[in-house]
Amino acid sequence: MFQHTHYNGSKEEQYSLLNKQLDALLTGETDFISHLANASALLNQFLENVNWVGFYLLKEDKLILGPFQGLPACVQIPVGRGVCGSAVKENKTMLVADVHQFPGHIACDAASRSEIVIPLKRAGEIIGVLDIDSPIVDRFCQTDRLSLEKFVQTLEKHLEIAES
Repeated sequence: MFQHTHYNGSKEEQYSLLNKQLDALLTGETDFISHLANASALLNQFLENVNWVGFYLLKEDKLILGPFQGLPACVQIPVGRGVCGSAVKENKTMLVADVHQFPGHIACDAASRSEIVIPLKRAGEIIGVLDIDSPIVDRFCQTDRLSLEKFVQTLEKHLEIAES
């Protein structure tokens, strides 16, 4: 499932190791954008069968492109539109098996077929989203969802003390 052989064990154990790596990578650092850049790079290196990993940051009523790994992407997404905008509006993780079946899907990359979007919070308020796309239909399972939500919680802990 994962592309690097140094991640051993069950999927849950591999994600647990990834989370520990994120925590170690961000400890002692205080730059907000650096945190997001390293988190997207770490996920991109860890996850198999993904074609985009990154962040959109909430500014007024729009999500604005932040640090990412992948092809150039949409710069602005209105809250409530597409998978990312819906995650913000509904304040919940969106796991979409086939984006072509999602009403109002915004196709930044035509190769993307499935997507998971997790709200990112600071001081309890949504400040953006983690967005991960895959060219494979139904790429993300509930284990991915739960584990990536824990990854985001670890990131949020570091963002609380980060300088914007």
